[in-house]
Amino acid sequence: MEVEVKFRVDFEETRRKIESLGALFVREELQEDVYFSLPLPKLLRVRKLDNLGKAFLTYKEIKDLGRNEEFDEFEVEVSDFEATVEILKRLGFEEDVVVRKRRLVYRLGDVTFELNDVEGLGGFLDIEVISDDVEKAKKKIWDVAKLLGLSEDDVEPRLYQELIREAMRNEKKDEKKLT
Repeated sequence: MEVEVKFRVDFEETRRKIESLGALFVREELQEDVYFSLPLPKLLRVRKLDNLGKAFLTYKEIKDLGRNEEFDEFEVEVSDFEATVEILKRLGFEEDVVVRKRRLVYRLGDVTFELNDVEGLGGFLDIEVISDDVEKAKKKIWDVAKLLGLSEDDVEPRLYQELIREAMRNEKKDEKKLT
């Protein structure tokens, strides 16, 4: 089970704090995620890692809807991002939103840090532990979060898709005010 907590953060400040913990830098990813419309708790996306020349098809099922911290996840690498998106569309899946981000991945023991600069939304940090013991995983996540100065007030429980949709709605409202 993938257990993760997402925090709103200042990207550069958090990068420095993660590195000061001695976390190992793993890689940088330039991601483009195409999400398809499915009823929650199911998520379906195709992810392109522009700088690594890779793409993945991912299905997730949220196990704690609302908090969005516990997921069953199945992921396969695909050879062609655009073709995979097109196949899903032809199968009747509707494209929902596109999320673009720069991600720095760090690891400290069995804890993974995914520091994201999300286009149009700003900085986020996903702290992740893969474990069958959800409570033990959450304890590890919170122990590390506290070392970074993060608290419950910094948690962002909404999915990136929800945040992007909200930003798009606000943009449309602002456009209407100007006309």
